[in-house]
Amino acid sequence: MTGDAERALTFYFRPGCHLCDDMWQQLQALQQQRPFRLTPVDVDGDPDLQRRYGSLVPVLATGEEVICHYYLDPMALDLFLNQLKKAK
Repeated sequence: MTGDAERALTFYFRPGCHLCDDMWQQLQALQQQRPFRLTPVDVDGDPDLQRRYGSLVPVLATGEEVICHYYLDPMALDLFLNQLKKAK
């Protein structure tokens, strides 16, 4: 089944991070053009996530696959979304 579940992205962030705020705003704007589900997760709320992503935030991922970190990579996100579209 293709749909929102497969278009689900996780946004790992840290409160007070200006790079996180910037990426979050860009992602919300992109959702208006290409729908996808976006789940924010505070890395500081989980020691394992803090170890894994703490120095890389913000991180945009799907499952275990990191799409980009520090800055939004629109081309990488497009590639991911286009691959889902082709899989339909």
